[in-house]
Amino acid sequence: MAAYLIADVDITDAAVFEEYRRDVPATEARYGGRYIARGGATKVLEGDWEPHRLVIVEFPDMASLLAWYDSPEYGRLKTIRERCAKTRIIALEGMMPVS
Repeated sequence: MAAYLIADVDITDAAVFEEYRRDVPATEARYGGRYIARGGATKVLEGDWEPHRLVIVEFPDMASLLAWYDSPEYGRLKTIRERCAKTRIIALEGMMPVS
């Protein structure tokens, strides 16, 4: 069952973040990750949420998502991201298609 990484990213240093943004897709792809949304326009429909840069990445399953997140290659990039952005990230398990 698919799993989704959902991140709300508040970039504090755009120049440093560019290195992260450039390099992270290849690491996700090695674990079956693919972008569903990445920094597009948002519109809050309810509540007091003030999203920044939203990113949604689909992985084949939760194990693949967590393997990527805990991988050494992403660990290096995570360190870069932590220096240049305030980020909230969740992993969400998908559901079986309803017929």
